[in-house]
Amino acid sequence: MNKAKPDSEKEPSITQTLISDFKSFRHEIFAEDVKQPISRSFRDLRDFYLNEERRARLNEMGVVKRWLYSSFWLFKAMLLKLPPVRRVVLVIGIFFLLRAPGSGGSSDSALIGGVLLLLVLMFELKDKLLARSELQEGHAVQKALLPPRQPSLPGWDIWMHYQAANEVGGDLLDFQIINGKRCGIALGDVADKGLKAALLMAKLQATVRAFAADYDSLAALMTKVNQISCRDGLPRSFASLFYLELQQNSGAVRYVNAGHMPAYLIGSAGVRELAKGELALGLSPGAQYSEHAVNLQRGDVLFIYSDGLTEARNESGTFYGEERLRTLLQDVSAQPAFEIGERIINDVQRFVGAAARTDDLTVTILRVL
Repeated sequence: MNKAKPDSEKEPSITQTLISDFKSFRHEIFAEDVKQPISRSFRDLRDFYLNEERRARLNEMGVVKRWLYSSFWLFKAMLLKLPPVRRVVLVIGIFFLLRAPGSGGSSDSALIGGVLLLLVLMFELKDKLLARSELQEGHAVQKALLPPRQPSLPGWDIWMHYQAANEVGGDLLDFQIINGKRCGIALGDVADKGLKAALLMAKLQATVRAFAADYDSLAALMTKVNQISCRDGLPRSFASLFYLELQQNSGAVRYVNAGHMPAYLIGSAGVRELAKGELALGLSPGAQYSEHAVNLQRGDVLFIYSDGLTEARNESGTFYGEERLRTLLQDVSAQPAFEIGERIINDVQRFVGAAARTDDLTVTILRVL
């Protein structure tokens, strides 16, 4: 005998759903927090379908001409991105709609055209939902690979932050205890976005973890990781990586930089930039790397980040920039690691405002206790 489904598992009524949607639309369509996402959605649509040259041409046109050209270019770009069969069905559907009663055709033409358009929409929605489901599963896996936000290591105050621009990200953030005494921290950036970058990031993380315990020399470790990246990587794919090791109750830090953003050391002498490092991983199998060392004093802060921070852009296209970051680091240097991190992330979010995120943002802050 079939048991009745609990209320939480019952399929919602389409009538109730539409009534709820229309109520929300009526009450919120003119609210500022709704108008901004709608405006941003149209900008994202234009940025996705139109290349940079056409967007530049649109900015030089008048309002009416811009509307006509953008409508035609968007329709053409959408049509060309459809699979051949769906493209043909869409064109036939539009043809039948144009023959509707208002255009001198029959009501059957409108019905056929509407059904064909709905059919194309259903197929595209099915593909989108399948892709979203896979991305959500990838997001869950990637989240499980992330370290704690505030890892525990005697003598250190540590704060970590990872924020993907899309459902999955291409930045690497890792924390591991090696042989029970060494602490390894990795922060990297794969030169791509989306699922491809996330998969390459996971492989890079696994490679670093697999070999970290076998090498006392960080330069040798990075050389090995680079050789594997060149051997197994995809054409034109590479990644930057900043890798460091700490000791418990000691301010001694060893690090190696493979093409990543230079870290900042904030101490009594102010904010200074550490070594820029060598080639990114995956570019040349013969690349050599150098190990560097720095001794932090009590209260000193080491700040490591990805370019998604300084290259965050607001709606006018202005970058957050290194100067703004350095100034803020100087102002908050006396605070605990998590307060420094929260201040910086909040400042970036205020700067970006309603603009869409274009890159992953990753930060690690280390403070000597």
